[in-house]
Amino acid sequence: MNEQTRNSSRSGGRAARRAARASALPEHLRPIRPGMEGGTLKVLTQHQIERIHEAALTALETIGLADAPQSGIDYLVAAGCFLGDDGRIRFPRALVEDIIAKANRSVTLYSRDGKSDLELSGNRVHYGTAGAAVSMVDVHGQEYRDSTLQDLHDASRICEQLENIHFVQRPMVCRDIADNLEMDLNTVYATTSGTFKHIGTSFTEPNHVAPAIEMLHMIAGGEDKWRERPFMSNSNCFVVPPMKFATESCEVMEECIKAGMPVLLLSAGMAGATAPSTVAGAITQATAECLAGLVYVNAVKPGAPAIFGTWPFGLDLRTGAMSIGSGEQALLTAGCAQMHHFYDLPGGAAAGASDAKLPDMQAGWEQMCSNVMAGLSGLNMVYEAAGMHASLLGFCHESLILSDDLIGQAQRCVRGIEVSDETLALDQMAEVCMGGPGHYLGTDATLGRMQADYVYPTFGDRSSPKEWVELGKPDLIEKAVKRKEEILAAPSSARFDPLLDAELRDRFNIHLPS
Repeated sequence: MNEQTRNSSRSGGRAARRAARASALPEHLRPIRPGMEGGTLKVLTQHQIERIHEAALTALETIGLADAPQSGIDYLVAAGCFLGDDGRIRFPRALVEDIIAKANRSVTLYSRDGKSDLELSGNRVHYGTAGAAVSMVDVHGQEYRDSTLQDLHDASRICEQLENIHFVQRPMVCRDIADNLEMDLNTVYATTSGTFKHIGTSFTEPNHVAPAIEMLHMIAGGEDKWRERPFMSNSNCFVVPPMKFATESCEVMEECIKAGMPVLLLSAGMAGATAPSTVAGAITQATAECLAGLVYVNAVKPGAPAIFGTWPFGLDLRTGAMSIGSGEQALLTAGCAQMHHFYDLPGGAAAGASDAKLPDMQAGWEQMCSNVMAGLSGLNMVYEAAGMHASLLGFCHESLILSDDLIGQAQRCVRGIEVSDETLALDQMAEVCMGGPGHYLGTDATLGRMQADYVYPTFGDRSSPKEWVELGKPDLIEKAVKRKEEILAAPSSARFDPLLDAELRDRFNIHLPS
């Protein structure tokens, strides 16, 4: 074979392999997938976990929580809690332990089309968006502007096309809609018409739940179909740390539980401000608050689907600014994941957000650090894992797209190292070293496993400096801009049937153009 033929052969094989990588892989060849088992990282010892558990039970029994609504007081007292003269609800240790024993060990978060349901149990890991950003990042102008309903719809459409974004919890508020009821209802519409994946949302007032559920019944095709497969959950900040119930949010939670909507019990204390400054103390308070929420949920409806949402955040104690991209934040999240496993409860926490204002090097190291640690710790739901900047104040569509690559690499770490006769590769060593070519490039074994073992970035650049120049020095942000424009130029794959859409627009004041 002459040199030209060899070069042609190499080029053709390389092109074929690139084409194969660009197409969707069969399920059995995918190197990463939703729900892979984490749990190899243990930032807490068993003794430390048990001490946090005991401290949380003591806090519930002796300190308790204030400001429960009257309905919540009635539910909790009927369940066995005590209302003190100081207005605080206290939780007997035996009651909490009994509820933990009876609570759901697995929760399924359904997708609208049934193709991307998420099973939350054990160490199964899923990554997605979340938050309540009030601004959008303009990567070209390097500026921030108010987030809008269209931005939310576009984010949902982008998420639908990203393989490593497994769920879509509303990442921003629609600041162009002044009326809170209309904002809540349009949030439901914008997200469900943008993606089939499971969606999380919030409601500002209890009386907003009923019309939103009516909309969801229409989208699902009836109340029975909705209750069979609820494809939206309620992200509920049921506490105002430290150790107080959020009165109206609790009333929202009660309505959502009755309507068959899964609930994320979200405790978001800030270490050093609304939670103890120590990592252990912040985890303890979040655990106590979420245990109180678990009792509350099961007092309203035993066995109702709930996610143990310990979300303690870090604080830069020099300035009082949030430090969500810090190593301490990664430890908080990983430690919370271990508490979820200790209780054997489906759980979620925050990781993957950045304090950086733009998708730059700071954002990269901050997002990867906590996303990897969260995944390795076996966190069921990694919230805020993509697109979130400026300590949760800003969301960026381009960063969301780039995070798909980043989370892909994080998931490869979660998958870990398989050790078997095949992967130890002694037969390959013998074949290559004794009479073989002396290298493993292009062998059947290497080519046969190159898709199943390796995750290849879509936007990350692995070319040589010479190739990079020949390609026109491609810019990472510009690649993401181009991909965003491609996605948004096509109709939403999750858009509603025209008849259903007309019915929704006739019943509700939908702000998105038809």
